[in-house]
Amino acid sequence: MSKVAKLELDSKVYEFPIVVGSEDEHSLDISTLRSKTGYITLDEGYGNTGSCLSNITFIDGEKGILRYRGIPIEELAEKSTFVETAYLIIYGKLPNSQEIKDFSSLLTKNEMLHEDMKFHFEGFPTHAHPMAILSSMINAAGCFLPEVLNPDEVFLTQAARLLSQVRTIAAFSYRKSLGLPIIYPKPIYKYTANFLHMMFSEPYEDYELQPEVVNALDLIFLLHADHEQNCSTSTVRMVASSQANLFASAAAGVCALWGPLHGGANQAVLEMLEDIHKSGDNGSRFIEAAKDKTSGKRLMGFGHRIYKNYDPRARIIKKKCDELLAVLKRKDPLLDIAKRLEEGALSDPYFIDRKLYPNVDFYSGIIMRAIGIPLSMYTVMFAIGRMPGWIANFKEIHDAKDSRIYRPRQVYTGRTLTHYTPFRERV
Repeated sequence: MSKVAKLELDSKVYEFPIVVGSEDEHSLDISTLRSKTGYITLDEGYGNTGSCLSNITFIDGEKGILRYRGIPIEELAEKSTFVETAYLIIYGKLPNSQEIKDFSSLLTKNEMLHEDMKFHFEGFPTHAHPMAILSSMINAAGCFLPEVLNPDEVFLTQAARLLSQVRTIAAFSYRKSLGLPIIYPKPIYKYTANFLHMMFSEPYEDYELQPEVVNALDLIFLLHADHEQNCSTSTVRMVASSQANLFASAAAGVCALWGPLHGGANQAVLEMLEDIHKSGDNGSRFIEAAKDKTSGKRLMGFGHRIYKNYDPRARIIKKKCDELLAVLKRKDPLLDIAKRLEEGALSDPYFIDRKLYPNVDFYSGIIMRAIGIPLSMYTVMFAIGRMPGWIANFKEIHDAKDSRIYRPRQVYTGRTLTHYTPFRERV
């Protein structure tokens, strides 16, 4: 017999079914609440609201668990690549040898932008933020591909095209922001290597692709590939529910990700480190100030809204961060400060008791700094990595036969009935 929850309102008792997920997550199905009772729920920020049923990603923040399609993030980070993980997230299974070969070929085939899109890049001022260019150009890319308006017919091609072209657009955006000539992708390079080539090569000299650098950035992409119903993913689902096309939905996701409380967190880490360095501090004074709630100092890149334990992605990326810095032997005072903050927070009872461990944003910011990726591109890196999750969530919306347009309710707190007042009667 299925479980039900009983709610007593106005001396009446109503029953609502309990929905149990595959990982024993319990939820109260209140989809008939308003029709039965006339009431709605109020949950500002949706912190206690399940907006959908999804089989893409599972997170247990209390235990520090993250799995894509059931596979632990630790296994994927060790054994997989970003492209293979993207296939897993989008299509629900690990690809066989022929499937990954075909998918990789599609990525290569679709990496070039329509030549007319170069004129769109020229319309942006040189100081335009790369995230503004990225969201605009993803949307514009849909205009050159009329088939994206029918997502059921050519979804495989659409997904590969968007996943491939997002890095081309991102690299072009970076080059545009510096007034540098555009570097076209090379079919001989794999996904992440090609992106670094487009970012840093020159017409007269190719960028030297160090395996450690390529692998570190590929890992950043993989660790960010999906993260359940966060702000940007929920935005993609919201837009997709109106039956907007894949490119429009992804462009909306980029706009949501841009915010400093979401995708801008890794940028905030480096800005904090720069401020500490400018003040002449080596990080020690900042650690003490961060423990004082009246100081106004906040340790960025530590703690996570979802994870009440160590962010599992942080454990993985910390190791890669240490390896990369050892290989590059880069001398950077900001990196030295970052290491001091990390050591201090991991050994200080104040942060340990509050479970304020370094999160993935802390280490990804350090890695990107070491690679030479500029601060303005940090959130763009996040967007490239998160694209598989957005595509998969878009697919769930469009594959659902009973999908309805998202339309949250509200509790109105404005004026009651008020009549129009003519000009002559207004005070």
